[in-house]
Amino acid sequence: MSNTPQHVSSSATDEVFTLEKRDDGIVILRFAVPGARQNTITADFADSFDRALDAIEHDTEVIGVVLISDTPGSFLAGADIGLFDQVESAAEVEGLSKRGQASFTRLSKLHVPVVAAIEGSCLGGGLELALACDVRIAAESRATTLGLPEVMLGLLPAGGGTQRLPRLVGIATALDLMLTGRKLRAVQAQKIGLVDSVVAPEALLLEAIRQARMAGKRSSTARASLVQRARDRVSDGLGGLTNAALEDNPAGRRVLFDQARKTLRAKTHGHYPAPERIIDVVATGYAQGIKAGYAAEARAFGELAMGPESKALRHVYHATESLKKATFVARNVKPRAVAHVGVLGAGLMGAGIATVTVDKAGLPVRLKDVSDDGLARGMQQVRSFYDKRVAKKAMTQAAADRCLYQVTATTDYSGIGAADIVIEAVFEDLALKQSMLADVEAAADARGNPDCIFATNTSSLPIADIAAHAKRPENVIGLHYFSPVEKMPLLEIIATDKTSKKTIATAVAFGKAQGKTVIVVRDGPGFYTTRTLSPYLNEAARLLAEGASVRAIDEALVDYGFPVGPLTLLDEVGVDVGVKVGPILEAAFGERMAAPDASAKMIDAGYLGRKSGKGFYDYTAKKKKGGKRPVNAELATLLADDENGGPAPGAAEIVERCTLLFVNEAAHCLSERIIDDPMQGDIGAIFGLGFLPFTGGPFRYVDTVGVRRIVDRLQALAERHGPRFRPAPILKTMAQATSDSHQRFYP
Repeated sequence: MSNTPQHVSSSATDEVFTLEKRDDGIVILRFAVPGARQNTITADFADSFDRALDAIEHDTEVIGVVLISDTPGSFLAGADIGLFDQVESAAEVEGLSKRGQASFTRLSKLHVPVVAAIEGSCLGGGLELALACDVRIAAESRATTLGLPEVMLGLLPAGGGTQRLPRLVGIATALDLMLTGRKLRAVQAQKIGLVDSVVAPEALLLEAIRQARMAGKRSSTARASLVQRARDRVSDGLGGLTNAALEDNPAGRRVLFDQARKTLRAKTHGHYPAPERIIDVVATGYAQGIKAGYAAEARAFGELAMGPESKALRHVYHATESLKKATFVARNVKPRAVAHVGVLGAGLMGAGIATVTVDKAGLPVRLKDVSDDGLARGMQQVRSFYDKRVAKKAMTQAAADRCLYQVTATTDYSGIGAADIVIEAVFEDLALKQSMLADVEAAADARGNPDCIFATNTSSLPIADIAAHAKRPENVIGLHYFSPVEKMPLLEIIATDKTSKKTIATAVAFGKAQGKTVIVVRDGPGFYTTRTLSPYLNEAARLLAEGASVRAIDEALVDYGFPVGPLTLLDEVGVDVGVKVGPILEAAFGERMAAPDASAKMIDAGYLGRKSGKGFYDYTAKKKKGGKRPVNAELATLLADDENGGPAPGAAEIVERCTLLFVNEAAHCLSERIIDDPMQGDIGAIFGLGFLPFTGGPFRYVDTVGVRRIVDRLQALAERHGPRFRPAPILKTMAQATSDSHQRFYP
């Protein structure tokens, strides 16, 4: 036979899969979704796949199959999420799962060995496709990632992954991957037995052909050995259980599953059904057999897809994808090229900004601080990031060193004036920031660089105030990062009326290059995120003064779904930082932003949070292993005069008052056009502040609860507690509308 590609259909231009049969009997099964930059499982995928399998099954001369993508940087990144917009019932979604299971099972039962040659994203259904193969070979490149991230959309793997993965790498390791949705590099995947070998990208196809020619069907002995190798690992994600002692017998597996559920519920507080269903489905497969496991998987997939949590998380996904494409300016406005970056301030924020600039954007950074000691700490923070990457086998030491060489340090402005963008990351002091802007402009002028952009990382000061004395205010913009910069996904960009469209476009492109999800908001005190967070935190402090305990406030809101309690968050940020922001916001918005007296008393007493040793909690006392951080016992005396003498607010009241103030301020921001649309508000609140991801964000939260109910509760709280609870104008207008469509932020 020739090496000429044999298309499996006459409509070759629309076909996902094509066959190339070699003279030695090896079939190269290539796939690429027509017109797409990334392969996803589309509506045409299953039919094309089945036609390819038909051709292989009927050819007795075939001795092996290599499955490989023809799309650069993408093996197969799972299902097209848009497929869910075309279904109306759980039964339809269950049918999609069964179809995928049947196709992958058919692949696994071919009469010849099948080798998956993986380069690029191999996620979700893509990994399930690879799991159905006999051998998996991965290319060692930054583009190659493997994982089952369905849980991030409120779903579970539905192409047999819940059954195949545990039998390949062990139950605990498989649960860890499925419950976290984390992605693995090629070397990490090989370490747990997910892939059989890792090769250089240029050797991938040749090695896959060699394996297909030599492998034969993997023997049961070899497969058992692979599973045992994975089982012998200890899974940190499930509490350090030794898998070998538990997975080989029914009683041990019950312990394993029970421990997984206990660990999971402590994290999710029951708000995310998908992780629990994953555990249940895996357990079913082991208790009742793999056929029952497949049936349970398909059924759970259908039910989850139609559930409110998955719909909300898919809303977040669609919004994020939309923001990836947004430029926030007219199409004819092109960003400036950025080749060099300056960062002023080598503290936690500055060092973090430098790290993501080098690691994600691949750009050199000139890091400035006022002292050698400050620079040393900042450089150590960058170095620590790469040390951890090397320790986890996510990159080689040589690659880490190349990144570290990209960061240079200075205590003066040498090299700063040549930067295309300079990011200031010092503390909230208007005069200091104005002085630094003047210094940067002078340094840029000295280098003949008038297009240098000055970006401030302020969290509250209006950008227009910082730019009040700028020579070129059109080059001044706000880039509000969130701590820790290396982990937090959001970048809030703030534009003044004088910021040029070119500067906005450049900042947006730069933020995306850093790996951030970007929103662009209008200038104003607190912008969007600080404005929405401040009344939420202030209310928590007021509840404390009314007799609610520190622990009760934090636990009520964590149980409701926030990632950390508001008082814990204040301790981490610094109680003094919150109070410095307060006067700025109160001057602009009046009483609803007034900081409570409790915060001022804590500052006077030196209780600033973690950095001072004590805040709402005591960080000087030793925390018992597995125990909770002790509360600062001295608060009871300090705040005794503030208590109103009535009954302490309960959990329901704590949750309602804090959450509704957050939502109401978000609506104020939309009313005042600080944000252009609810979508940016939802993403900003979730990615920057941790607002209840399973609800889809504050605006979708209003849609779910009902705007009339939200307004009624705000008005009732305003009558009891004062005008800070008065509903935002847009909420009142929507509540009075007669049309259902006008009472919602989303269609």
